[in-house]
Amino acid sequence: MALPTGALPTETRKRLVPPRTAPPHTPTTRSAVPPLAPGALPGLGHAAALLRDPLGFLGSLSRYGGVVRIRLGPRTVCVVTDARLVHTLLVALAYDCPRGAVQDTLKTAFGDGLLMSEGQAHRDRRRIIQPAFGPDRMAEYLTVMHQVTEERAGRWQPGQVLDVAKEMNHLALEIVTRSLFDARLSEDATLAFHRALPDLVKGQIVQSLYPHPALARLPLPVNRRFDAAVRVLNRVVDQAVNGRSGPAGSQDRAERRGSLPALLRAATDPATGRPLTEADVRSEAITMFGAGTETVSTTLTWLLDELLRHPEVEARLLAELDEHLPAGTAPTPEALARLSYTRSVTQEVVRLHAPNAFLMRTARVPVELGPYGIPAGTELLYSLTALHRDPVRHPEPLAFRPERWQDGGGAGRPSFLPFGAGKHKCIGEAFAWAELTVAAAAILRRWRPVAVPGARAREVVWTTVQAQGLRVRLAPRSADSVGATAAPAGASTAPAASVASSSAAGAAGAERAAAGGCPFAGAAAAPAAPARRRPPAELRASADRHADWAVRHGLLTPAELPGYRAYALHELIGLAFPTTRGGELDLLVDMLGWFTILDDRFDGPPGRRPTQARALVDPLIAALDSGAPAGTADDRLLTAWRELWDRQTETMSPAWRARAAREWRACLATFTAEAEHRSRGTVPALGLSLTDTMRLRRHGSCAYPFMNILERVHGADAPAALHAEPALHRLRANTADAATLINDLYSLEREERQSAAAFNTVLTLQRVRGCTRSRAVRAVRARVSRLRQENEELRRELGRRHPAGRWYLDGTRELVTGVHAWTSTSDRYLVPDAQPR
Repeated sequence: MALPTGALPTETRKRLVPPRTAPPHTPTTRSAVPPLAPGALPGLGHAAALLRDPLGFLGSLSRYGGVVRIRLGPRTVCVVTDARLVHTLLVALAYDCPRGAVQDTLKTAFGDGLLMSEGQAHRDRRRIIQPAFGPDRMAEYLTVMHQVTEERAGRWQPGQVLDVAKEMNHLALEIVTRSLFDARLSEDATLAFHRALPDLVKGQIVQSLYPHPALARLPLPVNRRFDAAVRVLNRVVDQAVNGRSGPAGSQDRAERRGSLPALLRAATDPATGRPLTEADVRSEAITMFGAGTETVSTTLTWLLDELLRHPEVEARLLAELDEHLPAGTAPTPEALARLSYTRSVTQEVVRLHAPNAFLMRTARVPVELGPYGIPAGTELLYSLTALHRDPVRHPEPLAFRPERWQDGGGAGRPSFLPFGAGKHKCIGEAFAWAELTVAAAAILRRWRPVAVPGARAREVVWTTVQAQGLRVRLAPRSADSVGATAAPAGASTAPAASVASSSAAGAAGAERAAAGGCPFAGAAAAPAAPARRRPPAELRASADRHADWAVRHGLLTPAELPGYRAYALHELIGLAFPTTRGGELDLLVDMLGWFTILDDRFDGPPGRRPTQARALVDPLIAALDSGAPAGTADDRLLTAWRELWDRQTETMSPAWRARAAREWRACLATFTAEAEHRSRGTVPALGLSLTDTMRLRRHGSCAYPFMNILERVHGADAPAALHAEPALHRLRANTADAATLINDLYSLEREERQSAAAFNTVLTLQRVRGCTRSRAVRAVRARVSRLRQENEELRRELGRRHPAGRWYLDGTRELVTGVHAWTSTSDRYLVPDAQPR
C-alpha cells in the first residue's frame, strides 16, 4: 500500500532489461565517483531518453555500475541500480538520505504526514497510526473487503464490457473508504477523486523537476491544474473523514471510534502534548487514500491481465480457492495463510509490474554507497520496476512465473522491495496483500473475464506502471455455457472452461491466451460445445475409488496409502482432462496411478538391474497382444494392467488399439532400456548423447498413451487424415518432450539424491556442457517455452486443414498445461527429508 511517488508522462511497452550474467563491474577504490551514463544531450542531458522510455532507460543503466550519474537539464542525479545498494539506502542511510524532491511537492500540498515526514516526527506519527493496521483489525478488514467486492461485482452484468483499470480504481477506493474510514463516498465524490488524480500526478512530477521552486508558484496551466486537484482531493477526504455522505454520514464521530480518523483524533502529538489538528488528520487521510487506491487498483488490473494470458495459472488459483476458501465463506487470516499458490501469483504480479517507476532520496550529508562516494545535496533515484526486472536476481525477468516464489527463488531481500524497507517501509503492507487476494478471489469466483480483441493491457508510466486499455467481456463463472454471451465481431464464442478444484482452463481460453487472439481465425467454424462443469466432489470421489482399487489389486497396502495419496494424482487428471467425468474419469485416474506405482518400482533395484527390469516389464508388454500367456514376475501389477488394457480398448477401433499398443510398448520398454544403460555406465553424457536421451525419454513419460486416451474419452477417433499429417507427429513429439522437461525441472532435487544415475535433462546438460545448475535450469525452461510456442503454431495450421480434429489438438495443450500446474505443487517431488511431518 505504498504511495507511488515517481512518475513520467509517457507510454511504453515491456522492454527487456539488457542481459547480464553477473553483477556489473564496479570500482574497487573507496569513494569512487559514480560513472556518467553515456548519451547525454547538450542542455537536456538524459531527460529526453528518460521521458521517451523511462523503464528501458533506467533498466539499461545497471550495465555501467551500481550507482550511475545522469543529467536532467542542469541537475545531476545519481541512479542506484543495485538492489543491495538500494536496500542500504533505505535502511542504513535512511536518516542521512531523507525523501527527495518528488515527495516535497506533496508535502507542500498536503502537509507533514506519515508519507512526507522524517526523523522523530515520522516515528511519532507511525506509532499513532500503527494500531489501525494491527493483526487484531485484519479479520474485520477482510470482511469489509469481501463485502465491498461482492457488492460491486454483483452489479456487473453478463456480456458487459468492463474497463478494468477504471473499475478496479473505484473498487480500491471504496475498500479503503469503508475499511479505514467507516464511511461511504457519494458517486460524485468518487468520480471527482479519479478525475483529479492525473492532474495531481502530472503536477507533482513537473514541479519536482523545476530548476527552481519558485516556478511552482507561477500561474502555469500545469500548476493551476495541480492546485485544483489538491482542492478536490481535500474535499473528498473531508467527506470521508467527517462521514458526510449517505448512511455513513448519519453516524457521529463517537460511533465511528474504530476508524482511522477516530484513532487520530484520540491521539496527542508527543512533541507538543496537544491533540492532533484537523489538518494533521486530513494529511494522514490523504496519504491513505493515495496509498490504498492507485497502487492496489493497478496491481489488480495487471493480475487480471496476466490470468487472461495464463489460463493454467487461473485454473490452479481457482482450485486452491475452492480448497481453502470455499465460495460463500468470509475470508479469515487463517484461510488466507493457506493460499500459498495465490500468494505466489500476487507476488509475481507485483514483481513483474512493480508499481513505482522511480523514487527519490536526497543525501543530507556526504555518504558512501558501496564503493561510491556521494556528496551532500546529491539527489538519488531508484526504480523498483527496474530492480525487479534484473535478470541476475530474477531469471527470465519478463516471464510471468509464479512458481519462482515457491522455491524461494525471488523472495530473498533485498532483491524484492515492493513496499520499501527500513523505517519508511509501508505501514499497510499486510492490508495491501490481503486486499489483492480477497478482491481477486471474489471477482474470479463470480465472473470469468474474456479478453476483448485488441484491448489488452499496456504499460503507461505515470505514478505507477499502470495497466491501461484492458477491457474484458464478463461471463458468469457458474454458468454451464458462456457461448451465448454476445461477442464482438470476429471474436470466438468458444468458452474457456474453468473448473474449480483441480480443473484447467478450457481449450478455447487457453488458445486465446497463448495465441493472443481468436483461435478460429479463417473459415467460419462452429463454436465449441460448452464444457461441462465437474463438481469438485466428483474428482475427490474418483480419487477415493482409485485408492480402493489399488488396495484391492494389492498394488498398495493401507499403510502406504497416506503417502501415495499425497501425490494427488487425481488433480493431475483433473487439470489435464478438465471435462472428463464418470467412468472415463475413473479409468484415467487408475491408469495414471498404476503407471506411477510401476515407475516407483524402478527407483529400487530394477532400475539398475536389467534382468529384474525385463522380468517386470516383459509380461506387461506381452499382455498387449491378445491371447498372450500371463507372466508370473509380479502378478499384482500384471493383473491390474490387464484390466486397465481391457477398459482402455473397449469400444475403440482396431486402428486405435494398434496405435495404443505400439505406444504403450515403447513407453514400457524405456524402463528396461534405462536399466541397461545404468548397468553399463552409458548414462546421459557418458556414452548416451543428449539427443538420444530425449528420444528415449520422450516415450518414457507415458505422454503418448495419454494423448491416445483423448480419443477414448472423446468417444471417437481423431480424423485419419489428421493422424497422417507429419505436423501432428511433430506436435505429439513436442507435447511429450514438454511434459518430460517440466517433470525434470520439478523432480530435479529428488533425482539428484538418488543412488542410481537419473535420466534428468537438467543433470544431463550440466554434464554435457559443464555448466552450472541454474544455467541448465534456464536452458530447460527456455526449451519448454519454445516447444509450447511451436505447438501453438502447429495447432493453428492443423486446425485450419482439419477443423473436425480441433478437439484433439486442444487436448494436447491441456495435457501439458495440466502437467505443468500439477508438478509444481505435488508432494511426489519432495525430497525425502523435506516432506512435511
